Amino acid sequence: MNCPVCGHAMVQENFGLLVQVCENGCKGIWFDHGELERLDHVGEGMGPALEAALQSPRKNSRDRGRINCPKCGIPMHFHQFARDKEVNVDECYSCGGFFLDSGELKEIRDHYLSDEELKEYTDKIVNTVPGYLGAVEDLKAEQRRATIVESLTGKILEPTYWGRP
Repeated sequence: MNCPVCGHAMVQENFGLLVQVCENGCKGIWFDHGELERLDHVGEGMGPALEAALQSPRKNSRDRGRINCPKCGIPMHFHQFARDKEVNVDECYSCGGFFLDSGELKEIRDHYLSDEELKEYTDKIVNTVPGYLGAVEDLKAEQRRATIVESLTGKILEPTYWGRP
């Protein structure tokens, strides 16, 4: 597989699981579906190849444009990593793979958000969306109304409601 950023051949390295690294080029790392979640915080993975990758300085060019998935060949999506609000990653929505530029794995591990921190951060962002809190209140009112209608409907359908045994 060739690196989607610099085109060099990627080599397989053992981080406690096998990943593809652009060893002779930009030092980017390719993770197949589900692999990044197994290495995204401190204490996960092992070995000299992982340690070397964590020492690589962060290098990524924000103006490089979209890159193509090295497995599928389709354009990857550039977005914030779910557990780190400071690192943008490239994800293939077809095969589920991730490409991290040099140094991004270390950044993700250094800023990894716990479940509680992630919920707090998500709530903070969601609550700033115009009209969101009003929509939540409207939904709650609709749910209360549906519960009342459902309980009344159940009583109407009971034979004793109509005077029948």
